[in-house]
Amino acid sequence: MPKFTPAICLSAMLAAAMLPGIASAAEGGATRADAEAMVKKGVAYIKSAGDAKAYGEITAKSPQFILHDLYLVVYKLDGTVAAHGANPKMVGKNLLELKDIDGKAFVKERVDLAKSKGTFWQEYKFTNPETKKIEPKVMYCEKLADSVVCGGIYL
Repeated sequence: MPKFTPAICLSAMLAAAMLPGIASAAEGGATRADAEAMVKKGVAYIKSAGDAKAYGEITAKSPQFILHDLYLVVYKLDGTVAAHGANPKMVGKNLLELKDIDGKAFVKERVDLAKSKGTFWQEYKFTNPETKKIEPKVMYCEKLADSVVCGGIYL
């Protein structure tokens, strides 16, 4: 019969405790790879279809731009929302000074990162449209001409 040491028992308990989190992430949420792929798909579509048509599709929650809790948002480099896959009421609003619950001006930071880096990941807190709770979020973004196309996942 195998001998169970405290270290083995602790390891087994920790592994078991992590299983529900692993299962729920696999079932309900998008991944970083999904966010990168969605943003790249959005950038390609904007380039091929043009701003007006693509922004309309993104804002209309076209199934090609929605995956679980992942959606696209496009900002002009002045902080004005050009397209929003979760909240069409945001389109046309300048959110440059919008801050998260911790006081982080995340739209300003996003625009600044787009201007300086072009492609980046950004962390902040935002309301998850599925759970309606404020959660940590990471956003993958790519600069495209005078805009930045982003898609994020909740952690």
